[in-house]
Amino acid sequence: MRKILIPTDFSENANNAIKFATNLFKYEVSEFFIMHAYQDDIYADENLVTKNNLDSITITVSQKSEEELDRTLKYINSISPNPKHKYFTISANNLLIDETDKIVDSENIDIIVMGTKGKTNNKKITFGSHTLQVIKYVQCPVLAIPEGHEYSQPKHILFPTNYLIPYKRRELKLLCEMASPFRAKIDMLYISKTDKLSMRQIDNQNFIKEELHKNKLNFKVLESDHILNTIYKYIKEQYVDMLVMVNTRHSFLEDMLYQSKIDELSLNIDIPFLALQNINRD
Repeated sequence: MRKILIPTDFSENANNAIKFATNLFKYEVSEFFIMHAYQDDIYADENLVTKNNLDSITITVSQKSEEELDRTLKYINSISPNPKHKYFTISANNLLIDETDKIVDSENIDIIVMGTKGKTNNKKITFGSHTLQVIKYVQCPVLAIPEGHEYSQPKHILFPTNYLIPYKRRELKLLCEMASPFRAKIDMLYISKTDKLSMRQIDNQNFIKEELHKNKLNFKVLESDHILNTIYKYIKEQYVDMLVMVNTRHSFLEDMLYQSKIDELSLNIDIPFLALQNINRD
């Protein structure tokens, strides 16, 4: 049973993420949790919120959330009447990160799928702040779907890694089972000035081979000092249609997320991006 959480703000981009997820997991028995956390909506205009009208505003926002979730459920059933799928809606007076974290733990969620932008669309930003926050702070794999990206079967997946981390079996299994129905090939890309691996790196590489045994794996080495640029170039030149990275200490993704200011972060990725979380849940 695959358990998938999809946060929504009812934007076109959120609906596109839902459509992508139902297609990607169409062969799997799955439960989808469509969640709207509306606490920010209550205080959207702080000048209008007072102690006297807080309750009434909360009720109004809550009712609107429930109505929009009902419409979303009808939309899902119209585009994906899949007997293997069950859908649940969650309307919560909570912050997005807190509610996402709560559901991930209570429902033992396998993966979060969300659009990279929402209602507050900024053309200069590829990844919205909400998506980045979930990737950084929620201990669950996140599949981010770019704005306007039309679903196509993943056939060529890029997984840049330095082989320095002990991967989580559950997350590699997720990737394996996502890719194998589509016979996708996975390129394991090591960006380094040498192709020589330490014993620790070899052990981690062998673990990957074991866990991704259903997939066609290609082990690549490229020499470069510019990791991010090398990844972008590889995606374009090799026609990659999904990027996978791991968010943990000593990883490429950590360098991108934590050593760059968010407003300068150049995550200009126009393909689906799966961020694995090599962090034990509390």
